[in-house]
Amino acid sequence: MYGVVLIVVMVLTGGAIAFIGDKLGTKIGKKRLSIFGLRPRHTSIIITIITGILITALTIGAMAVVSKDVRTALFGMEELNAAITSTREALAKSTQELLAMQTEFERTDAELNTARTEIKNLKSEQEELAAESERLREGNERLEIEKAALTSQNENLASENENLTNANQNLSNTNKELSNANQNLSSQNENLSKTNSELENKNKQLSEFNVNLTADNEKLSNDNAALEERAKNLRDGLIAIREGDIVFRAGEVLATAVINGNQTVEKISEDLNKLANAASRSIAERFGENAGDTSVWIYQPEFQRAVDTIFESKKDIAVRISAAGNLVRGEPIRTSLSLYPNEKIYSAGEFIFSHEYEIKSDDDAENILRDFLAEINREAVTRGILADPITGSVGVLDGSQLYELMEKLENSRGKVKLTARARENINTIGPLRLNIKFEQRGKK
Repeated sequence: MYGVVLIVVMVLTGGAIAFIGDKLGTKIGKKRLSIFGLRPRHTSIIITIITGILITALTIGAMAVVSKDVRTALFGMEELNAAITSTREALAKSTQELLAMQTEFERTDAELNTARTEIKNLKSEQEELAAESERLREGNERLEIEKAALTSQNENLASENENLTNANQNLSNTNKELSNANQNLSSQNENLSKTNSELENKNKQLSEFNVNLTADNEKLSNDNAALEERAKNLRDGLIAIREGDIVFRAGEVLATAVINGNQTVEKISEDLNKLANAASRSIAERFGENAGDTSVWIYQPEFQRAVDTIFESKKDIAVRISAAGNLVRGEPIRTSLSLYPNEKIYSAGEFIFSHEYEIKSDDDAENILRDFLAEINREAVTRGILADPITGSVGVLDGSQLYELMEKLENSRGKVKLTARARENINTIGPLRLNIKFEQRGKK
């Protein structure tokens, strides 16, 4: 609805001015008026041209008054584009950090799930062994009962054998039959003795099995304790990730280099490995004896994609190795690769930025210098020089030059002009080295 109102206002304004211009031109033509000694026809043409200019100027003015968006499009587009670019870069950094944290969490969660599964399996085996032990104990009890029954039966048979022997002595007529019966009973007694011996052996084997089962239970208990210790270590590792001594922040640059894309895949891969080794050396130099394992870890598919991208570009590519996330001391150094076309941003001596300032006191000097360098930094980033992801700076100013410039500012009053030019050819990866010119424009 707002756009329709704006269009209606523009149409009505243009129509009104055109109508007025037409009427004015017609009257001037009829009255044959002359401006600046021109012919009436030329005067009418000039009036028509002025009317067209007024239509355009008033239309733009009306749009600017009515619509904030039009004012932004006319006067604030560069600032809006810079804000959009900065927001996109911040979003990309946040997305990379989130992906790195999600990957680490998934890996840790997978290890925890594996440990829990192993503990569950061991508990299941322990329960099965306990059930088997219970079954063997019950079998042992049944064998004891059978053994007692057989012992009782053996005693009964012995008593019967004794009775038969007495009967044999008393009954000589049936001696032969009783002798045969006695032999059969002796054979049965022998068989019962063998059975009893076998039962004793089985009982001994069951006792040994119980001893082994007890040892297995102790081993399972030890394994369970070890798994619980491992789970505790994993939990401690997660706590260390969240609360540990962070030595690298997410996005912090570890190494930067330019790699020529117009070479073989093998040579590009070798150059990337050299850059990774340079990052390792930089870490070792930074922490000295407390560095520990300084070898950087690059996700292999990401490494291969970088090689393919550089090879396909056939151009010089600026490569940055950055920390993939907040890294705690002692853990592997996980990194990510960032690729940028390496182009010339400034030529030696090229103008970068200039501004006039007014110095009223010594306190103004430091603020002026800080603001001037901040403007140069913004201008350089806009042109395409890579800024440090942590500090956002792109330039390098010599200490002597900085001291000399600060001294001039502190010793000056009134208006001064500062002009910055590139000291040398500056490419995408920077850094921006400056020559700053100081001019006294006037004193109060």
